[in-house]
Order: sequence, then C-alpha cells, then structure tokens
Amino acid sequence: MSQQIFVYIEHHGGVADDSTLEMISAAKKIDPQAKITALVFGSGSELDQVCQSAAATYPEVWKVDSADLSYPNAEIIRGMLCNLLPQGSLCLVPHDTFGMDLAPGLSIKLDASYVADVVDIEGVEGSTLKTVRQEFGGQVHAHVNCDISSGAVITVRPGTFQPDESRSAGGQVTDKSSEAGQVQAKRKFLEVVEAEIGEVDITKEDVLVSIGRGIEDEENLEIAQELAEAMGGVVSCSRPVVDAKWMEKSRQVGTSGKTVKPKVYLAMGISGSFQHMGGVKGNPFIVAVNKNPKAPIFQVGSAMRRISTFRERAWAYCSGVIHPRSCICRST
Repeated sequence: MSQQIFVYIEHHGGVADDSTLEMISAAKKIDPQAKITALVFGSGSELDQVCQSAAATYPEVWKVDSADLSYPNAEIIRGMLCNLLPQGSLCLVPHDTFGMDLAPGLSIKLDASYVADVVDIEGVEGSTLKTVRQEFGGQVHAHVNCDISSGAVITVRPGTFQPDESRSAGGQVTDKSSEAGQVQAKRKFLEVVEAEIGEVDITKEDVLVSIGRGIEDEENLEIAQELAEAMGGVVSCSRPVVDAKWMEKSRQVGTSGKTVKPKVYLAMGISGSFQHMGGVKGNPFIVAVNKNPKAPIFQVGSAMRRISTFRERAWAYCSGVIHPRSCICRST
C-alpha cells in the first residue's frame, strides 16, 4: 500500500485530545509500515505546544497557523485540507461532534470514499479497506468494505483503539500555513458558553458511579449515592436519567453532557453507546454492570458483571462481588 495516511489532531488549551494516541494505533492497523502524518490546525503558542506533543508520537506533523482558527471551524479547515492533502490519501478524523461536522463534506470535496464511526480495522486487501462499525446501539457489528483506490475519509470512534503510549517518534514539525491558503467561511465563531457546573463538578472527580436507564426507578438514586460515598466518589448519569428529570444536566456524561477523566468509572445499567462513552476520557478503570450480555459497555469495561436487578447490582458491590480494583469476568 503506497497511500499516505493523515490523522487530524483535536486539541484544547494547548493539550492534544486523548484520541491523538488512539488514532495512530488505528492508522497502523491500516498499514503498519506507513509514515503517518499528524494534521494540527490552530493559532498561536498553544498550537506550537500541541505540535511538539504530537511529534513525540507521529513521525511527521503538519502545522497550520491561522488567526481564523483560534477556535476550530470545520468549514475553514475543510477547505484548507482540500488544498493540502495529496490526491488518493487517507485521512482519519475522531468521530465526535466536530469530526461529524468536518469529515462528510471533506470526503465529497476530495471525491473520496467515506466510512463513519469505525470501531475496528481488519486490514487492506488490494484497494479494499475492511472496517467494522456498530449498528442498533452497539447490538450488531457490521463489516464494511471500503474502496480506497481514490482515497478515503474515515472517522474513528474514540476509545476503541489501544493508545500508543511509546512517544518515541521524534517527529518533525513542518509549517504548512502558506500551502493551506486563505479560506472564507459563511459562519464564524462568537463565544464559548461554559456549561453550568452545578453543586458537584463531575469533571474533577477521580471516582464516578454513573447510572443509566437500568436504574429502573428514581427511588434507587439513594442506593447509587450510597455506593458513591462508599467509593469516595460522586454520582453521574447518562442522558436518559436527565431526560427523565431524575438528575440535573450537570451530572450527565457524554457528547451532549460533560467530558470526564476519572480513575475509576462504575457504569451501572448503562448500555455504553458511543454518545455516552465519547464523554469518558483518560483511559479509566471501567467497571461495567448490566443485565444485557450484548451491551456495548462490555467491549470497553475493565471488569464486567451481568446481574439481574439494580438493587442486586448495588449490593453486589457492597458485599465485595464488584470492586474497582478487582477484575471480574462477565457471567454467562
């Protein structure tokens, strides 16, 4: 395979997103011998910090510095990528809200194939890239073949590939700002409106007991709170719990809620959809407890248990059946 592979790097506040280390693992599953290039767009000194960080993992880093990118604008970046990417190349983008804005239109402008929300890559046969996606809330795995002879844009689900922690690339940073050119956009960034923190800031907690629709009843919130106190943590939740008005929005984890980076994440009755897991960063120890043996959360959990009722799940923890420092296999 002779095609170049590029990876779009997301960052905030001068710090590269956790997906940075995962994306290069995904790229290597396409071609282990490829020289993978990181694409970093932004502005000012924070951009330089991200580039230096990415260079520890990627052998080559392309930097694009523009005042128009002090906040990422997919419309501008899409146009710049069209000016930069060689014909027939592959471009990997994290599958999150920004990636879903950037990638589809980019594939159209490049006249390249498009595969969204990839959770695994099974290799390349000739000009066919073999990928895996999840359908129906993670209940079904779909094997998708993609013709990459004319290039491809691929969004990769964060958290599904093992991070490459080696940081031994010693990559070179190349300024591509002039080649990217000036791109006019019909939309512009106005301001960042910070989400309401609430009485508890779940983004700063090391231990989270997170509850989903499997909590079964609002009265069981008290049990979850007891668990959280026993573990020295706090209670967070998935979107259905907020939609039911059982907990406030500030406790919600996910792409439409808060992004958290705990050390231990106890998921009680949470299916583990990508919308929810997209808010769990930092590679925590995940304890997954669910009565559905096919729940997607079991694919990422460090310890897993299938038990029938929420009350049984809760007291199983209290009696030592489930413990964040033990590794429990999923029951059959």
